[in-house]
Amino acid sequence: MTKRVGVIGGGQLARMMIAPASELGLEIRVLAEQEGMSAQLAATQVGDYTDLETVRAFVKDVDVVTFDHEHVPQDVLRALVADGVQVHPGPDALQYAQDKLVMRAKLAEAGVPQPDWAGVASRDELQSFLDDHGGRAVVKTPRGGYDGKGVRVVSSGADADDWFEAFAGEQILVEELVDFRRELAQQVARRPSGQMIVYPVVESVQKDGVCAEVFAPAPGASERAIEVAAQIGTQIAESLGVTGMLAVELFETSDERLLVNELAMRPHNSGHWTQDGAVTSQFEQHLRAVCDLPLGATDTLRDAACMINILGGPQGVDIDERFAVAMQAYPAAKIHTYGKASRPGRKVGHINVADDDLDEAVYTARAAAAFFA
Repeated sequence: MTKRVGVIGGGQLARMMIAPASELGLEIRVLAEQEGMSAQLAATQVGDYTDLETVRAFVKDVDVVTFDHEHVPQDVLRALVADGVQVHPGPDALQYAQDKLVMRAKLAEAGVPQPDWAGVASRDELQSFLDDHGGRAVVKTPRGGYDGKGVRVVSSGADADDWFEAFAGEQILVEELVDFRRELAQQVARRPSGQMIVYPVVESVQKDGVCAEVFAPAPGASERAIEVAAQIGTQIAESLGVTGMLAVELFETSDERLLVNELAMRPHNSGHWTQDGAVTSQFEQHLRAVCDLPLGATDTLRDAACMINILGGPQGVDIDERFAVAMQAYPAAKIHTYGKASRPGRKVGHINVADDDLDEAVYTARAAAAFFA
């Protein structure tokens, strides 16, 4: 019997699971938040993922549940587990991707390297942290932030007064402002039965808090950095009980340390290059992992790969109109779009190029992406 995978969330990550699900002989069903979302081709239900009965109705005919995002409430997740539903990753793991304060405390307990941090609930507490860390720091909302949202650099205890008011006495997260030379990302896949496999560590470049470019493998990474990144990723996956794909965002500091920035327990922007640059894409791998199937090889197909996000897209023009000219000019570029309308700053697609020369891959990907600006 065909295994049925239910994906909660109808965004581009769910969209990109559709093709590999078909290739694996899996039936994929999507609970979309609204009509016309990126994964509409596989959307079998539209509804509120925070409503338990809506989610129960969706999962009644699937064999395993996974996610396009980490925002499904804990009470809904735990009710599904109590109902006997296979949920991967499960709520015990997802809590660390849902709440950054909970994540920081768990990583500290596990001895994982990370920036100095604290939970603060007042202007005075934030000012005290600033005084101890050179007068500048990063504050983050514990829940819900992504792509640069819910993050700001502060230099005064008063700079987060609006957040203290909004969170009504709850703590927000404050972290030291890390002196880093670049950002890296380590992806790990883990099955419920325990098998794990790592992808090459990559470099990610951010623009206004949003991932703009990814270079794989991370250029110039030392053997030690490669080994330490893999160790950190597998340690986190094992200690948190992650099932499916895990992305560990890392700071590589100016003194050559690796510090954990954030976690994602699903396919991640830093792994989009794997669609055209690795033996097994992160989307196929995630499906293999959550279905407890043997994991695929993570070797690169060429010596290097580059991913460029299409951010915003051409204003006043249907993005599809740019396909033919970009494909004609750069036939080596693999263009992936998400079925979204163009809007400033919005992720509407990405372009992958694999090559034996990183500079050539980067040039081609950037040039092809320019057609969608």
